[in-house]
Amino acid sequence: MWAARPPSPVVHATRTDDGWRLSGVKPYCSGARCCTHALVTAEADDGYRLFAVALDHPGVTPQSGTWPAVGMADSDSLDVSFTDVPARAVGDPGAYVERPGFLHGGVGVAACWLGGAHAVAAPLYERSGAGRLDEHAAAHLGAVDVLLSTADTVMRRAAEDIDADPLDERGQARVRGLRVRALLEKVCAEVLDHTGRALGAGPLCHDARHARAVADLTVYIRQHHAEGDLAQLGHAIGDGTRETR
Repeated sequence: MWAARPPSPVVHATRTDDGWRLSGVKPYCSGARCCTHALVTAEADDGYRLFAVALDHPGVTPQSGTWPAVGMADSDSLDVSFTDVPARAVGDPGAYVERPGFLHGGVGVAACWLGGAHAVAAPLYERSGAGRLDEHAAAHLGAVDVLLSTADTVMRRAAEDIDADPLDERGQARVRGLRVRALLEKVCAEVLDHTGRALGAGPLCHDARHARAVADLTVYIRQHHAEGDLAQLGHAIGDGTRETR
């Protein structure tokens, strides 16, 4: 699924006598050099659409060097260029972002963030189990444990609510997703900070797994749009979204 939608660059879809064709550049395409097919969002004359694309077409070109970051390096999330690439429309204009599954999927991403936070905090718990925490580190572990246990509880409740209303007939999915993602972004940021303060530079310099987890999570939670997403939540509540409590 390649669905990033920054202001630029942009992929445009054009309807021809032979069907739809895609041209432009799509950023943040995970698995750019190993996937055989992708679902790609694009701007069309009749709205924002989703398209199925075979990636063996010569007009599909992953742009080497467009993901120089250390964080999430293994995701191979390159920019991909499309030049007159045939595509098959999936659903109606706007259907991809308007369906309940899109809103539920945002909670799924937040669950991945939470898994990353647990991975970052693992060395701190391991030191505790080995009896190697001083009072300073123990205080940080206490703070981390409160954050993670709270997030675990919220995530379980969100999963139960989604399972109970998968088609969002109660109209709760938008506010739920925005709330869960905002909470998890905050939890992850604080877990990163507390763990770093407790353990110092040592694990970042000598523990490759921990250093990679920190780098990956730092990048991953920036899928949350910070105050922009909080503003969306505020407007959704103010607009009288049904049964937000």
